[in-house]
Amino acid sequence: MRDDILKTIRSVPRGHVSSYGAIAKASGHPGAARQVVAALRGGFFLPWHRIVGAGGVIKLRGDSAIEQRLRLEAEGITFRGKRVNMRVHEFRFASLKRRKKSPKKRKTRKSRG
Repeated sequence: MRDDILKTIRSVPRGHVSSYGAIAKASGHPGAARQVVAALRGGFFLPWHRIVGAGGVIKLRGDSAIEQRLRLEAEGITFRGKRVNMRVHEFRFASLKRRKKSPKKRKTRKSRG
């Protein structure tokens, strides 16, 4: 699970952000937002500043929150008050699993007879 989460975090491009929940869902582990936080705490060389709370809220406190905002602004990310402008900067992950199509019913021909 951790490797899936780390790979997904690394896939968020410069100038975009994603939420903890979206990372968990995109990595194939919906509902594992806390594991995303744990992976960010223990990971090295991760774009940690690109991961925010739901709605674009910076969840860190103190100097870490200031550093995160400064890093995001350096990448050109804009804010609406204290929140990231998610309409502009949210990264949308491509669907990992394609939905299975329901089998089509074959039309049977009535026998001519």
